[in-house]
Amino acid sequence: MIQETPYQQIRGVFNKTTIRVYQAYSDPIADSALKNGTLVSPPFKIDRMTWIKPSFLWMMYRAGWGHKDDEQKRILAIDISRDGFEWALAHSCPSRPDSTIEKEDWEQLKKESPVRIQWDPERNLELQPLPYRTIQIGLSKEAVKLYINQWIMKITEVTGLAHKIRRLLQTGDINQAQRLLPKEIPYTFQSKEL
Repeated sequence: MIQETPYQQIRGVFNKTTIRVYQAYSDPIADSALKNGTLVSPPFKIDRMTWIKPSFLWMMYRAGWGHKDDEQKRILAIDISRDGFEWALAHSCPSRPDSTIEKEDWEQLKKESPVRIQWDPERNLELQPLPYRTIQIGLSKEAVKLYINQWIMKITEVTGLAHKIRRLLQTGDINQAQRLLPKEIPYTFQSKEL
């Protein structure tokens, strides 16, 4: 029996201590991050919200496989601590109010929360939307500082992998492209509070 994917589910590449998230940056930010093992300001703008995504294919959709524009041409796989990831989730609010919260209550929660959560359609290899959602996490204020100073464990560039998968798709080798995708599985929480 095939199990249906829940409408909202965190999926990613993770182990006991870290989870991988993706971001796309310009050459100066990517070069600095790879050299220093974290995002450094400048060129990274610490005062802006930064969005992290555990879904490789959603990142490919957002950055056009690294070909969308010069600001998103370099794809970074960033392994962060699971403690940090779960702290972000515990200190978050939705990026928009929904039917479960009054707008005024959401405005207050937004002021108090350094993290935003947004659920967007997951993508397939052709970058078309799937019927279930994947998480994006927006970090601001203290969350950005924690991210760059404590949570980041390792940064790896995966631009070459993104370009290779795209070339395989362009030549019709979907099976090989599929084999190269990171193996993302449903995320299991270590914290009992979440």
